[in-house]
Amino acid sequence: MGPDVSMAVCCAFPVLVSLLLVRFAYVMYHSGHMPSKLSASAAGMRSLIVLGSGGHTAEMMNVVTTLQKDRFTPRYYVAALTDNMSLQKAQVYEQSLVRVEVDKEEGVENAQFVQIYRSREVGQSYITSIATTLLATSHAIWIIIRIRPQVIFCNGPGTCIPLCVSAFLLKVLGLGWSSIFYIESIARVKKLSLSGLLLYKLRIADQFFVQWPQLQQKYPRACYAGRLM
Repeated sequence: MGPDVSMAVCCAFPVLVSLLLVRFAYVMYHSGHMPSKLSASAAGMRSLIVLGSGGHTAEMMNVVTTLQKDRFTPRYYVAALTDNMSLQKAQVYEQSLVRVEVDKEEGVENAQFVQIYRSREVGQSYITSIATTLLATSHAIWIIIRIRPQVIFCNGPGTCIPLCVSAFLLKVLGLGWSSIFYIESIARVKKLSLSGLLLYKLRIADQFFVQWPQLQQKYPRACYAGRLM
């Protein structure tokens, strides 16, 4: 077996195991009580917002500020387990939306903050990343099953891949439906990021936005949105 085949098998293994677990986890979770906070807002759409470290979070928070808050609610912010700064920025933003004392309880209900395992840390070997990828994928599936987001917003951090793949699998299996909106970072001028390329090639994202016209010309299924940041 060649190295390319071995690598493909290693990458596919977590996904295959996850497929076997997803139906069991979905049935077990939803056979119990349904959390009231997930169904509290009939008019709003449960929104999962994926944050990455540094510039990814800054760009995504700029996008979040333009959303109609009453339409995209409740909002669930997700960041890597080792990334505390991103969730702090989201918390500060959500607190800024609370204007008067009586609105605080509603503000808390409309925003939740979740951490997820990383698939691979910077500098981590590919061999050890197999186990961490399996763990991250399983955790992502559980998060998607628990939250059941109707909309997912992401802009490139590697954390978004297991979440988007999990949501896509649930859609394929007929167990849930999430519209995935991917916004490529403004720093990507000539080519897509690895996360963007995967979501584009695998057709996982329902809407794929780029911020440079030359990217739209190179990837015709993408939508040129101009500068969003």
